Amino acid sequence: MSQDIRNIEPKTVWNHFADLNAVPRPSKKEERIIQFMVDFGKKLNLETVVDKVGNVIIKKPATSGMENRKTVVMQGHIDMVHQKNADTIFDFDTEGIKMYVDGDWVKAKGTTLGADNGLGVAAIMAVLSSKEIEHPTIEALFTIDEETGMTGAMGLEGGVLEGEILLNLDTEEDDEIGMGCAGGVDVTATRTYLEEETPENTTAFSITVKGLNGGHSGMDIIKGLGNANKIMNRILFDGFANFGLRISEINGGSLRNAIPRESVATIVVDTISKEPFLFETTELINNIKEEFSTLETNLSIEIKEVPSPKKVMDLGVQEGFTKAIYAALNGVYRMSPDVEGLVETSNNVARVIVKDGAIKIGCLTRSSSETNKWDLANSLRACFELAGFEVEFSGTYPGWLPNVNSEILKLATTIYSDLFKEKPNVAACHAGLECGILGTNYPKMDMVSFGPNIKGAHSPDERAQISSTQKFWKFLLEVLKNTPVKK
Repeated sequence: MSQDIRNIEPKTVWNHFADLNAVPRPSKKEERIIQFMVDFGKKLNLETVVDKVGNVIIKKPATSGMENRKTVVMQGHIDMVHQKNADTIFDFDTEGIKMYVDGDWVKAKGTTLGADNGLGVAAIMAVLSSKEIEHPTIEALFTIDEETGMTGAMGLEGGVLEGEILLNLDTEEDDEIGMGCAGGVDVTATRTYLEEETPENTTAFSITVKGLNGGHSGMDIIKGLGNANKIMNRILFDGFANFGLRISEINGGSLRNAIPRESVATIVVDTISKEPFLFETTELINNIKEEFSTLETNLSIEIKEVPSPKKVMDLGVQEGFTKAIYAALNGVYRMSPDVEGLVETSNNVARVIVKDGAIKIGCLTRSSSETNKWDLANSLRACFELAGFEVEFSGTYPGWLPNVNSEILKLATTIYSDLFKEKPNVAACHAGLECGILGTNYPKMDMVSFGPNIKGAHSPDERAQISSTQKFWKFLLEVLKNTPVKK
């Protein structure tokens, strides 16, 4: 890691961020980062507890003269998305993130950076460790597993926190103050198939889709970026329809909340059809690249001959499978009728696995409307069930309904305007913030969300802007300093 990171202002934030990134912290494997946070709180002699699901809560008394202000819950999640480029050699379970400075940005070498939500967590740590910052009583809430299920927020019991205001530091545009977010549900389709002996007189190929931008399956879904699973299926569907292509294996995508960047398939075609198959598939590949030439400049689709696999999928299931993937909606389903430019409902066909007689398709459906969330989820269910799949809904979480009369929203908006001489973008976002879930057990808690500029979250292109982090830090300190008086 470049020592330059620790010399960036505000040093206290970047040093805590560097310390965080030295600790592996994948979702579902947060034991080390939980212990790190506990040690941090206890070293400061602050009240530190871990709840039954693994959330860490650190409490700090108000500074002198701020005792009569409302208690503030500062909240961020301590897990991070682990993604790397295919050619990057890196072990997320044992290595710390390798960071470097590139102009006004902090980046990672071939992996996700962890600024989502590590910078928010680092800012909270900086407040907790400071002896100079003015603030009311602080309850720092560090949740687990935000990225793959929000089970930390879901598991937080009512009555644990006493704060009246919650500052969620998990927004990725520094001119935005969040007042609402989308809920979500995981849609998983599974089925088995009979494996057949690979027919004689066939030639096997490996097809690889890679180089896509990927990105956040909520915030970036509106951009129309390429989805590796949908692109791969388009190629397989065409090859099946015109040349009797047979599928042996597919491994596409990774995490549900990341737009899939890569997919690899092993297939066979009759040797007699080899040359026309390659000719037509090359034409199709060129067409796909042309379609995405503006958005996906690094898209690569490779097809090469490989040793023949032993087994392929039976034809009946293969036909239903490829048609189902083709029919399954990916992208924006509905725009918000109330907030201009806001995606209301969307779906990400995130994961496609075909291997050893089993198919698994994983989607993440998001919506700020509970009824439309289930409408789209049921649409996907119908699509997959028609193809013989079993469909399961899991990991559902609610959205965060905007409160235009929020006291902390009005205060934050005024402070932002006074500090930066411009109005903030007060908005709901098409992403799963934990505010909606936390609000179920703390319905009277007044909430806003904000943060620094972070680009390319959930992908190896993730980067955090240095000047924006300075702006975010200045804004945060003014919000704490001007917290409303208790009523």
